[in-house]
Amino acid sequence: MDSFEFNKIAGGVLAGAVALLSINIATDSIYRPAALEKQSYIVEGVEVEAATEGPAEVAKPIAFYLASASVEKGEAVFKKCAACHNNEKGGAAGIGPNLYGIVGNSHAHMAGFAYSDALAAMKGKPWNFDELNAWLTSPKAYAAGNKMSFAGIGKPEDRAAVIAYLNAKSDSPLPLPAVPAETAPAAAAPAADAAPAEAAPAE
Repeated sequence: MDSFEFNKIAGGVLAGAVALLSINIATDSIYRPAALEKQSYIVEGVEVEAATEGPAEVAKPIAFYLASASVEKGEAVFKKCAACHNNEKGGAAGIGPNLYGIVGNSHAHMAGFAYSDALAAMKGKPWNFDELNAWLTSPKAYAAGNKMSFAGIGKPEDRAAVIAYLNAKSDSPLPLPAVPAETAPAAAAPAADAAPAEAAPAE
C-alpha cells in the first residue's frame, strides 16, 4: 500500500470521527435529560423517600392488617424473599437462614448459620408479629449493620400477608393477635324509636 492510499484511509477515519463528535455535541445541546419529580415506576423492595406533602397517614398496628391477611397473597409476595431464603421444613440455608417456623422462634435461631453481629446480639429475642413487621419494614433500620441487602416491604398489607404465610409454614402456627379495640368497627347506633336499654357497667 503506497502512502497516498494510506493517507486516504486515515483521512476517512478522521473525518468519520469528527462527524461522530459533532453529532454527539449537537445531540447533547438539543436533548437535555432532566430528573423526574416522581418515579414513574416503583420497584418493589426498593426504599422510596416518603412524600413531604399532605398529612402523614397514622400507622396502624400490624394486628389490624393481619386480621384480613391472605396466606395466598403472602406466598406470592414471599417470592421476592425466596432468592435468599428457604422456608421448607428441614431445608438448607441459602444466602439467608431457613425461615420455616420463624414466627414465634428466636432471633439467630438457625444453628451453624453465620449471622451478622447485629442479629447475633439479639439471639434469644422472639420473632413475634410486631418484631417481624419492624424487620420487614426496614431490615437496615431494625438492625443496623446486618447483612441483608433487601430494602424492605413498604405496604403494611403486603407485610401482613408475608407474616401470615410464614406463620402457616410451621408445625405449630401461632394464633393471630386480636385486632386492637381502637381499630375495630364501631357498634351500630341504636334505632331512634328503640326502647332504652339498661346501661352497661363502666369498665
